[in-house]
Amino acid sequence: MISEVIADTKDKMEKAVEHAHEEFGNIRTGRANPALFDRLNVEYYGTPTPLGQLASLQQPEARMLVITPYDKSALKEIEKTIVSHPNLGVTPTNDGSLIRVVMPELTKERRQEYVKLARDKAEDARIAVRNIRRKSKSDLEALKDEIGEDDIARGEKELDKITKSFVDRIDEALKAKEADLLEV
Repeated sequence: MISEVIADTKDKMEKAVEHAHEEFGNIRTGRANPALFDRLNVEYYGTPTPLGQLASLQQPEARMLVITPYDKSALKEIEKTIVSHPNLGVTPTNDGSLIRVVMPELTKERRQEYVKLARDKAEDARIAVRNIRRKSKSDLEALKDEIGEDDIARGEKELDKITKSFVDRIDEALKAKEADLLEV
């Protein structure tokens, strides 16, 4: 029973860490990253559709992204969505068959804002991991009648070790993202 709670906890914490990595991928650096645009929702025949499903995204240069829509009629909507997105701060160039997006250099202030945003996302992920731990701990305590207190204590120690390892993974991802953001 304890092993089931521990396994369930690991799965949920793994998902929290994966979500943190996705969130970090959505914070832009000075380079073009297809992940920034992949999940933009474009109005396509009245339905919000992720850009990754409407077009191919290539990165021919470090700061340039080329978006080639599968359906040319979606060009204007894709361009409008990119222009209107507040966190990107880019101006796309539409040549009639594809869209080029050149990422501008980040100012020092903007880099600091993105670092702060990354720290906020990391803290959200840490909170999620701690909430998962809290829930698992209450699940273990609910088993007190069926198994001994020593087993519960061992399970809680295992939970603490698992929680620390996942929080450490989030911190490492944050360090890597900060280094990426502050790199000029």
